[in-house]
Amino acid sequence: MSKRISISDALKSLLVKKTKVVVLTGAGISAESGVPTFRGEEGLWKKFRPEELATFDAFMANPELVWEWYEYRRKIIEEIKPNPGHLALVDFQRYFDKFDLITQNVDGLHRKTGSKNVIELHGNIRRNKCIQCGKKYESLEGTIDGIPPKCPCGGNIRPDVVWFGEMLPQDAINYAFAVSSECDLFFSVGTSAVVHPAASLPLIAKRGGAYVMEVNISPTEISHIVDESLLGKSGEILPSLVKYFK
Repeated sequence: MSKRISISDALKSLLVKKTKVVVLTGAGISAESGVPTFRGEEGLWKKFRPEELATFDAFMANPELVWEWYEYRRKIIEEIKPNPGHLALVDFQRYFDKFDLITQNVDGLHRKTGSKNVIELHGNIRRNKCIQCGKKYESLEGTIDGIPPKCPCGGNIRPDVVWFGEMLPQDAINYAFAVSSECDLFFSVGTSAVVHPAASLPLIAKRGGAYVMEVNISPTEISHIVDESLLGKSGEILPSLVKYFK
């Protein structure tokens, strides 16, 4: 059970239903559930760097290898459970009248926890799409068997994630920019704040007049500009904030 942490009066005053809240999450919140970084794995995958596999060129050159790597990743993630930080954000969504959750993570743990309308800037490893017609697949039912499976149109199916060198989904990033510029309270949770364009969201929120909070295990690139920083595990800090809801 999380203890009640000490927070500023300014933050307390904003933990009311009418406050417009945006939360940006990064790898830190998933790391607390045990999601690996997929660097230096054992066996076959130890021979590769993610940058050599997570590209469109790599997929085109060796689709079987890339597909099998993502299947390996999916099997690991499938066994991982959301942590109290993920659960607390479901409480956030239920409490605040206007709440938006933006994530850089592809593991789908926010959705698995019960969060709704999650803006997944880098896609979702549990989804797939056809490289030819663009059809999205929540499951592979209806596809043609193979490694990788094929869409009925004949195109190879790939993981629906943003690979190195690819643009973020325009609708997702535009929405993230819009809600960040209009919110009253912005949380940067478990992110190093160095990967753009997501790293610019706290700055956009601050320019828009929001109170910007950072929740992270250690200081980051934006620690000097945020209004308040709570250092520690998000799985302990976020549930403790729920206790302040009026």
